[in-house]
Amino acid sequence: IINNYVEGTQAGVRDKASLSGLHFRDSKRKVDYVLAYHYRRRLAQHVPGAASPEPRCRSASVALVSNGDTGKGRAEPQQQQQDDGQRALQEWPGLPGLEVVELSPLDTLEEERRLQREEYEHNLLEAGLEIEKDPENKSQGLSFVRIHAPWQVLSREAELLKIKMPTKKMYEITEEKGILKTLNEIWCKLTEPLQPQVPQQEDTKMKTLSYPFSREKIYLYNIKDKDTFFDNATRSRIVREILKRTSTKARNSMGIGTLIANNVYDAAYPLHDGEYEGQNDDMNERKLLYQEWARYGAFYKFQPIDLIRKYFGEKIGLYFAWLGLYTEFLIPSSVVGIIVFLYGCITIESDIPSKEMCDQRNAFTMCPLCDKFCDYWNLSSACATARASHLFDNPATVFFSIFMALWATMFLEQWKRLQMRLSYFWDLTGLEEEEEHPRPEYETKLLQKKLKNKNITTESTDKNEKEKLTWSDRMPGYAANFGLILFMIMLAFSAVFGVIVYRITTAAALSFSGNETTRSNVRVTVTATAVIINLVVVLILDEIYGAVAKWLTEIEIPKTEKIFEERLILKAFLLKFVNSYASIFYVAFFKGRFVGRPGRYVYVFEGYRMEECAPGGCLMELCIQLSIIMLGKQLIQNNLFEIGIPKLKKLFRKLKDERTEVKEMDTNQSKDPQQWDLDYILEPFTGLTPEYMEMIIQFGFVTLFVASFPLAPVFALLNNVIEVRLDAKKFVTELRRPDTVREKDIGIWYNILSGIGKLSVIINAFVIAVTSDFIPRLMYQYAYSQNGTMHGFINHTLSYFNVSQLKAGTQPENSLFAQEVSFCRFKDYREPPWSPHQYEFSKQYWAVLSARLAFVILFQNLVMFLSVLVDWMIPDIPKDISEQIKKEKTVLVDFFLKEEHEKLKLLESFMAHDKRKRRSGSKSRRSRAASFSQCHRSPKGSFTSFSSQHTVV
Repeated sequence: IINNYVEGTQAGVRDKASLSGLHFRDSKRKVDYVLAYHYRRRLAQHVPGAASPEPRCRSASVALVSNGDTGKGRAEPQQQQQDDGQRALQEWPGLPGLEVVELSPLDTLEEERRLQREEYEHNLLEAGLEIEKDPENKSQGLSFVRIHAPWQVLSREAELLKIKMPTKKMYEITEEKGILKTLNEIWCKLTEPLQPQVPQQEDTKMKTLSYPFSREKIYLYNIKDKDTFFDNATRSRIVREILKRTSTKARNSMGIGTLIANNVYDAAYPLHDGEYEGQNDDMNERKLLYQEWARYGAFYKFQPIDLIRKYFGEKIGLYFAWLGLYTEFLIPSSVVGIIVFLYGCITIESDIPSKEMCDQRNAFTMCPLCDKFCDYWNLSSACATARASHLFDNPATVFFSIFMALWATMFLEQWKRLQMRLSYFWDLTGLEEEEEHPRPEYETKLLQKKLKNKNITTESTDKNEKEKLTWSDRMPGYAANFGLILFMIMLAFSAVFGVIVYRITTAAALSFSGNETTRSNVRVTVTATAVIINLVVVLILDEIYGAVAKWLTEIEIPKTEKIFEERLILKAFLLKFVNSYASIFYVAFFKGRFVGRPGRYVYVFEGYRMEECAPGGCLMELCIQLSIIMLGKQLIQNNLFEIGIPKLKKLFRKLKDERTEVKEMDTNQSKDPQQWDLDYILEPFTGLTPEYMEMIIQFGFVTLFVASFPLAPVFALLNNVIEVRLDAKKFVTELRRPDTVREKDIGIWYNILSGIGKLSVIINAFVIAVTSDFIPRLMYQYAYSQNGTMHGFINHTLSYFNVSQLKAGTQPENSLFAQEVSFCRFKDYREPPWSPHQYEFSKQYWAVLSARLAFVILFQNLVMFLSVLVDWMIPDIPKDISEQIKKEKTVLVDFFLKEEHEKLKLLESFMAHDKRKRRSGSKSRRSRAASFSQCHRSPKGSFTSFSSQHTVV
C-alpha cells in the first residue's frame, strides 16, 4: 500500500472522483467491491523527549491506495511501486516515539482485528487485486476498503469459474412460423404501451454465441474494451470469489465470511451503479430500473427481466420472472372465481333449501345452543347465514376446484417452459454446479474438532487435514431439531385450541347476557373476534418460527450455503405451513364433528359444550376464517412489515453511526457522501427465502381451500400487483446490491409448489365432500326426493329429539316460546325418538357417508388423471428452444473450426514469409531462427500474438 496523495496536491482529482463515487481517486479504476469496518484507535502515551507522534498519517485527506498497475501509463516503474508498497505496509502500523503500554482487553481485541485486516488486505494484494483505503484519522469511526480487479485477475478468474462470455459470432434465431407468428405479432402490437422503456438489442432475431472464457482462446471473444468487457455484476462476482477463498493465519480465518462473523469487518458488498433519483442527467441501470420497474406508477408495465438479471444476477432474475408468471396466471383464475361468485349471487333467489330455511311458515323449532340459559329458536332466524352460504356452497364451486387443480398443473408446466427459455437466452444451459466454499460456522466447528483430536505426530496431523464433521458431531443438533420442531408444531395446535376455548367460553358468557341484542349476535361476535385473535397469533408465531428455523438450521452446521438454505426453507415452510393453516383445517374438517347430540353432548372442561357449525354449515365460517387470515397476512405481514421494518432498521443504523462519530469532526467528510457511504446505510441482502415463502403460503391459500373461497385468486392478484413493485423498490432503493448468483432454476421451491398442487386436490375433495352440503343435496335429489327436486331437503337433514329426555339442569329456564315444545330439531342423520333404535345413526347417514368417500376417490383420481394428461401434453422444453440449443452447438463447432483454420493459415503464411527472408543474410537468418524456435517453444504465447493479428484481420 503506498501513499499516492500528498496534502493539497491531488484535490482536483479527488473532487472529480467524488462526483461518481464508483472509481478510485485516479478516476480510472472501478470500485468492484467494498469492505467496511469500524476502527478504534488506542490513545498511546508519548515518551518524553521523543519525536512528536501527532500525525498518524500525513494529513486528514491522505488516502491509502494499492500499487496495482492500471496499464494506463504510470509515472513510476512497477518494481519501484511494489518495493514502496511493501515498505509502507511494514512502516504504516506503528510510528517511532510511541510508548509501549499494557493494552486493555478491548484494545487487545481491536489490535488483533487490525492485524487481521492488514494480513488479509496484504493477501488480497498478492492475489492480484488492487485496494484503496481511507485514512483512520479519528479516534474511532467507520472506514472503507475499496477493491479493484485488474484485467489479469478478471481473465484468470473468469477462466477458473468457467464464466460464459460473448464471442464475435452471432447467429440467427429461428422464428416461429404460421399462425403462431401472426398471433405473436398482434400480441406485441397490443402490449406495446405496457413494455418498459429499456434499451433492447438492436436485432432481436440475432443471438450472440457465448462460450466459457479462456485466455488461450482470447481471439474468439468480442473484446472492444477490457474495462467494459466484464460487466459490473460479473466483476463483483469474481472479486467475491477471491474474498471467499483468501485466508489469514490469524485465528485461522478462512475468508471474508469468517472475518465478518468475527467482526473484523462489518460488511462486504458490491456498489450500486449510482443514485436512483437525482438532478443529474446521467442515466445508469439502477435509475433505469427505478423509473421503469421499481415505482408504483409503473404497476401496469411488464417487468424488464433481462435488465433485472443483468443488474442483480440470474437467481434474483428467476425469482421476479416466476413472480411475474404467477401474477399473470392469477388473472384467468380471478376471472373464473368472480364468475363462480356471481353465479352464486344470481342463483341465490332460486335456491330451494335457503328459501325453505327462510320461510317462517316452516316452524322448525331447534334445540337450545347451550345449556340452561339458551332458549329454543326458530331455524328461520338463521336465514341470512343460509343465504350467504349459498354464495360459496353451490355446484359451481366443484367445477372451480377442478379448474384450480388443472390451473396449478398448467402454471408449473408453463414455468418449466419459461425457465428453459430464460436458461437459453441467459446462457445457463449446461451450467455446472460450482464447488461451494464451506460456511464459516462449519469451518470453525471443524477447526475445533481438529484441535481437540490433534496429536503430536506428523502422520496424525496429515490425517486430520482430511477430517470432516460426521453424523455423531451433528447428533446434538439433530436431536434439538426434532424436539423443538415437534414442540413448535404443538404450540401452533395449542394456539388453535386456545382460540377454540375462547370461542366456547365467550359464547357461553354472552348467552348469559340480559341484553337481547347481545344474545342474538353471539355467533357473529364470537366468530369475528376469534378470527382476529387467531390472525394476531399467526403473525406473532410466524416471526418466532422464522427465527427458530434459522437457529435450528445453524446448530445442524450445514457445510455449504446451498445446503443451509435448503434445510432452512424446509423447516421454515413446515412451521409456517402448520401455523397458517392449522385453524383453517380445524374449521374445515373438525369443527362440529364431535359435538354429540341433545341429551348426550360432548363437554370440554366442565359445563362447556363443544362448539358446532352454524345452521348453514361450516363452509361460511371457513370462508370467513380463510379470507381474514389471508388478507391480514398480505396487508400486515407482506406489505406493512416489508415497508416499515427495513426503514426502521436503516434509521436505527444511521442513528447508531451518528452517535458513535458525532464527537469528532472529520475534515475529509465535508464533501458529498460517496456511493460506498450511501450503500453502507442500506439494509444488507439476506436472501430470497422470505420473498418466496410469503408467495408460497399465498399459493396455498389460493389452491388448498379454494372450494370455500372462490375470490381468493382475486385478492392474491391485487396483492401481487403491489408486491412486485414493493419487492422491486426494496431491491433497488432499500437494499445493498446483492452478489450475483448464477442459478438455472428456482431449486427446492418448485418441489414445494408441486407438493402443494397435489395436496390441494385431496383437500378440495374433502372440503366439497365433508364440509359443504354438495353431497347431501345430490343424495337427497336423486335418492330420497319424491319429485326429484330439492323441496323438503331441510326437513330431511334435521333429526327429532324428545325434550323430556334432556338432562336435569340443562333445560332452558324461562322459555319465551309461545307454544309448549315437545320435540326440538337438530342437524344430523339420526333415528327419531319413536324408533326402536332411537338417536342412533340412520341409514341416510351411512348412505351419505359412503357417497362422500366415493366422491373423494372419484374426484381425486379424475383430477390427478387430468393433471397428468396436461403434464404429458405440454412439453417441458419448448420445441423452438430445443432446436436452438442444437443449432447453437453446431454453430459453436463451426465457429471453432473456422477460427482454428484461419489461425493455421496465418501461422503457415508467417512460416513461409520467415523462410524467404532467411536467405537474405546470415545475421537476419539467426534472428529469425531464434524467433521461430521461440514460437515452437511457447505455443501459448504464439497463439496470443497470432490472435491479435487475426483480430485485426
